[in-house]
Amino acid sequence: MGESVPVNSEVLKWARETAGLSVDDVVRKMDRKRVKAETIISWETGEDSPTYSQLERIAYEIYNRPLALFFFPNPPREKTPRQSFRTLPDYEIEHLPERMHFLIRKGRVMQLNLAELYDNFNPAKMHIVRDLSFATTTSSEKMASEVRGYLGIDLDLQIGWRNSEEALNIWRNVLEEHGVFVFKDAFRVGDFSGFCLYDEQFPIIYVNNSEPKNRQIFTLIHELAHLLFRTGGIDMQTDDYIDRLKGDSRRIEVLCNRFTGEFLVPKIDFKHRTRDVTIDDESIEELSDTYHVSREVILRRLLDLGLVEKAYYAEKVKDWKQSIKKSPGKGGGGNYYSNMGVYLGERYIRTAFSRYYQNRISIDQLADYLNVKVKNLPGMEDLSFSRGTTA
Repeated sequence: MGESVPVNSEVLKWARETAGLSVDDVVRKMDRKRVKAETIISWETGEDSPTYSQLERIAYEIYNRPLALFFFPNPPREKTPRQSFRTLPDYEIEHLPERMHFLIRKGRVMQLNLAELYDNFNPAKMHIVRDLSFATTTSSEKMASEVRGYLGIDLDLQIGWRNSEEALNIWRNVLEEHGVFVFKDAFRVGDFSGFCLYDEQFPIIYVNNSEPKNRQIFTLIHELAHLLFRTGGIDMQTDDYIDRLKGDSRRIEVLCNRFTGEFLVPKIDFKHRTRDVTIDDESIEELSDTYHVSREVILRRLLDLGLVEKAYYAEKVKDWKQSIKKSPGKGGGGNYYSNMGVYLGERYIRTAFSRYYQNRISIDQLADYLNVKVKNLPGMEDLSFSRGTTA
């Protein structure tokens, strides 16, 4: 069976709880025939300890934590979801899926990686989160106009992009040029489109790559709005939770939604384009293609401007959700290294390789930053530098 290793029982319990797992969850993942609930409890109370092979499985496969962490004298200080996402009601935070806990922790690791790669200083000449700030009483129109001007992307340029894929690539690059790092993953959990983690130097946005490109664009801009209010945020497909918010939290969430709509689909231009237009599936699709946004964004703008009734809005949203469930978006398939190129982004990958060739990090550290094995680094480099990465 192997000898027990002297791990810190307090850290074991902390790692399980921050992963959003119960003791029974761990037992199920470990295989009930080999490990019982009593065993896990005995590890967490210090009465017993796991073997090295058991610890490896817990660390890497279940808790997604580095092995060395379990020998620390105390659990590390780490922001809780409640501290990171203050605009979410307690109910939503308490019921975050295990996968979301993992992705949020992964996001924090990426922030640490960025700090190490860039010597704790964001290299962007223009840092939007540092340079812009807004009161919760700011109108969505004023906020959208200032942000668009700062980023240097006018509406004619946006409309001139060929398709949503090109639009997503450009928005991602523009945000990274202005100090916000964007990462992607296949979330594999319903209702969650993305999240952001605020930091003075390295604010990041994580986007669900399984969703359509035009929906990912909405997530990028929505999470940017959260960062401009100096707070983390989670973009969910439904916004029923807003009714449970109060005070500034509610004002911020409402304004983030309004800002995103106004930023991507400005009211003045939208009114002009919908003048004397019959609102039906075809016209909604055309408007969606024009602005490179989802049909839901167009429909919401139509509702806000009183161009469709609430009943029509509710019916269409319900129909579209059902169609999406029948044909879910892609995001987790394909070549692993190609996916990693999309998830990490060209800017991050190039920086990691640059630091390696400058002899500032070891080859093992490089592999760790890129989440690949050392033997596969040449393939990763060729993929990123020869062909580039696409969103």
